[in-house]
Amino acid sequence: MSSLAANGRASRVVRRQGRKAEVGEMSLDDPVTTCLSPAVHYMVCKLGFEIGDSHSVNSIVSENGEVCWRTITELVHYLESDQNMDYIKSVQMLGPLCESVHLHLQSLTMEQFEVQYSLWFQWTNCTELLLEVFAALESMEATAIALSLMKLTSCLERALGDVFLLIGKDCPFLLRDLLASQELAAVFGQSVMNVLRVFIGSPYGLNLRNILWHGFASPQEIPAKYCSMLLILTAGLGQLLKIYLLQTETILVHRPYIAFTNLKELDIFPDINHEALSLTEELAKISSFVLKTMLPFWVAALTAFRQHRYADCVILLLPQLETGLRLLFTTVNKCPNRLLTAETSSLYTTFDEMLTKQLNDKEINQLPLILGEPSMEHTAIKALISCAGCYRSRFHPIARLKKQVLECMKSISSWPELPVMPEEQIQEIPGLERSSETSPCIFLTTEILSQVQHHLPQNCYILDDLINNLLTEKLLLELCSSHICTLYCPRSVLEILVVFRKISTQCHQVSDQVIASTEMRYKQWINKILRSRQRHNYLRMLNSIKFLSPVLRLILMLIILELINIHAVCEKNPCDYQQYIKFLKSILQYTENLVTYTSPEKNKWDESTELTHKALIKIRTFSERKLTLMQLATQVKLS
Repeated sequence: MSSLAANGRASRVVRRQGRKAEVGEMSLDDPVTTCLSPAVHYMVCKLGFEIGDSHSVNSIVSENGEVCWRTITELVHYLESDQNMDYIKSVQMLGPLCESVHLHLQSLTMEQFEVQYSLWFQWTNCTELLLEVFAALESMEATAIALSLMKLTSCLERALGDVFLLIGKDCPFLLRDLLASQELAAVFGQSVMNVLRVFIGSPYGLNLRNILWHGFASPQEIPAKYCSMLLILTAGLGQLLKIYLLQTETILVHRPYIAFTNLKELDIFPDINHEALSLTEELAKISSFVLKTMLPFWVAALTAFRQHRYADCVILLLPQLETGLRLLFTTVNKCPNRLLTAETSSLYTTFDEMLTKQLNDKEINQLPLILGEPSMEHTAIKALISCAGCYRSRFHPIARLKKQVLECMKSISSWPELPVMPEEQIQEIPGLERSSETSPCIFLTTEILSQVQHHLPQNCYILDDLINNLLTEKLLLELCSSHICTLYCPRSVLEILVVFRKISTQCHQVSDQVIASTEMRYKQWINKILRSRQRHNYLRMLNSIKFLSPVLRLILMLIILELINIHAVCEKNPCDYQQYIKFLKSILQYTENLVTYTSPEKNKWDESTELTHKALIKIRTFSERKLTLMQLATQVKLS
């Protein structure tokens, strides 16, 4: 969350209620009745109810559902001093209008609502979701309305991003920047965008999206009329967009949603049975991690899980995870005031800060230390502990690199199974010259292995046939099971991980090309359709495979050994670090060139041999100078 510039408006809100602008010191033992600061609580829960005026719904929406934007935009007020928006006055004046809209929607049946408004929701690509929002409003159940408002604001933000891309190139990351963009003003009009900024996207306004998604607002603190108003505004935006698209003869294109292609990777936790769910619900009622005002969200989340509405469950739980961690963060770091929503002069306490290593005052953040300790050892909750205890990071760059390396090793390990012509037939080919570089490449690979095997597990120390005994899929799998800290990875570590992943990707590409070329050439050999030059090139490829396999496996082994000791890079001075990065990038360059040489279009196998020989010399020299991370880590341990 970005910094909110102070302009005194929040204190104006508080003064109207006869309170001081500052939030008083909170005791850690005080029961928390709200996570909204006095100014924010007043803005959201009371300001829009101060004026008792009523608006004729016919002045807001017509019988066919057309939104009268002029009626709405006229209620947005501006400061006389600088013509910036007066959010306080705007919320106060829009309050009665929102009430009229809410009563109007309550008077409609689902069928009537769908006939009048569903057409104007199509621009969001979420028509069904918005109809569900209306159903929640009909229920008048506070938690369902809060959940619906979260989904509505998320849907609206994404749809507005699609509209932005009609004109702009890079959609703003922050909602407030998106709403303030000239691109959306050009489509909908500045006055319309200012209305939206009163409700969402500005810390000076109601800021409904942020106080819900960041877990500050309880269900009872969100007036249902604001959800009704945003629903009507969404329909009105659809009407304005239709006019713009007709005038400009353009078509709105929706960005594709993220699709999880490999669902097995997401299968991290075991299934949660009825016993664990019941236990979770009981724990939520008594746990100090769960604020009593937020308990309805937890109950609704568990209900959603039981009903297989997993998306709703996640939407409900994510803000509550942040709320619970914020409560723990403010307790262990002894800053209880940070539990509340920020005023316009400070920051929200969100995940970004809660999981940092140090606080703003350079003090050590105590939260990760607390979370890292085994807690909740009571036998009654073993079922829940077992669900979380098996978790391993799957999507951190370190985890992704391990997965890449193992997949590459599996691909290379399949080479011996590839069909090749019999050795006796190879001997019969006239004019065939064996590569003189094959033996040196094998020798260098063995020499490098002898240097690094001291950094392998003790049971891996052997004296003969290092290539076949060490460069195995089994050993690599064992090394990849080593725990590597993923918390607080500095930039230097992340930079190295990027290079490692690129090298691994290139190695896999080489393997894929070798497999494809070997299978294709063998078929051509069997069918006797290879010309003389192609036969010789095929045999050079078979000769190259004999050393390429151990060399690529060696590179994968070195990557994992360096990965295990990757945090040792923090011990390097800037000059040594740059030297290390330069070395890694030279190996990356080698693998990229190898991809080119081994491609079906190039088939430069002699050049691949020469290239590999030079790369191995470079690796051996670097290792001899003891500049690797595994060697540095050993030196640090011994010192």
